[in-house]
Amino acid sequence: MKAISIGSRYEIYDDTLKAYDSLPAQTYTVCFSQMTGFFLKVRPDLVVKEPVYGVHPEKAEKVLRSFKVFQRNLGVILSGDKGIGKSLFARLLSAKAVEAGYPVIIVDQAFPGIASYIESIEQEVVFLFDEFDKTFGSNHDSDPQSTFLSLFDGTSQGKKLFIITCNSLHGLNDYMVNRPGRFHYHFRFGYPTGEEIRQYLTDKLDGQYQDEIEKVIRFSNKVSLNYDCLRSIAFELHSGESFEAAIQDLNIINTHDEQYNLTLYLKDGGIVSAENQRLDLFSRDTKCVYMRDMKGRYAVEVEFDISESIYDPSRNSTVLPGEAIIVHDDPEDNAEKQDYVPDYMTITRAVGRNIHYLTA
Repeated sequence: MKAISIGSRYEIYDDTLKAYDSLPAQTYTVCFSQMTGFFLKVRPDLVVKEPVYGVHPEKAEKVLRSFKVFQRNLGVILSGDKGIGKSLFARLLSAKAVEAGYPVIIVDQAFPGIASYIESIEQEVVFLFDEFDKTFGSNHDSDPQSTFLSLFDGTSQGKKLFIITCNSLHGLNDYMVNRPGRFHYHFRFGYPTGEEIRQYLTDKLDGQYQDEIEKVIRFSNKVSLNYDCLRSIAFELHSGESFEAAIQDLNIINTHDEQYNLTLYLKDGGIVSAENQRLDLFSRDTKCVYMRDMKGRYAVEVEFDISESIYDPSRNSTVLPGEAIIVHDDPEDNAEKQDYVPDYMTITRAVGRNIHYLTA
């Protein structure tokens, strides 16, 4: 038997009771009981069971190096669409944190008063909030995220590393984005490129199935494929399915037109373009698009049948030959007239604006 006193109150526990000066370096989940309040429950450590591509390992090491020398809390935002690699990075970073001797505490429910409980833990520890924008989403009556702002500021005892993942930046409190004092790092996750898809599928598929890889890359130029999609495609291909058969059965469907950038290259070397055009590259309908010249002025209207396009791996884009393009007169009848003889037109999937500033 063990008797534990807290002030004038004594509680009785069995002989399995252990007392620690600090939390051991393992993984926990925050739980809450109406009778006893908050407590931590040990859970299996987060592990990464598949190869990690890109700069993920280097970024994770960078975060832990910074946390070691920071004199205050360190915050990391991981943002991007679902299935794009945020959770994989969070697991990788959490696993490395435990290896480095830090406890990792997962917060996956919005318990009232949880910010105060987190603040009461006075040691160096890592907190992971998965889908923070969803779990602590605001409504008309309250903004749960605002209760964390002073905690993220780092005014409490015990330095902490806060990791939050979010699918939509618009779902985060305005005082969290563009506030490096609260969140020093913001890693934005994008869709895998053609080369990253090739590397991923090459690792996943045996030699006899790798002829299908280029089909997937061509498809990805039309449709945004995240790693969840690629994992499912790889499974089907490895089972002996052709890509054409697999895509008919998988839960990857054409629910809306995606946005593309169109660039028309002219025989005389000129270029006109149109950005963020909504197209269905699987349609057989004729499409008409107004295009601008290099000065941003409306130049011509082009008409084309998307079904006549082909994928050009050298340009990593869908290409329409000049003979498949009809150029109409200047829609604004500008004074400057010229002959617009099409050579070819590229169609590339538009990606979101880079959230970080580019200096070169």
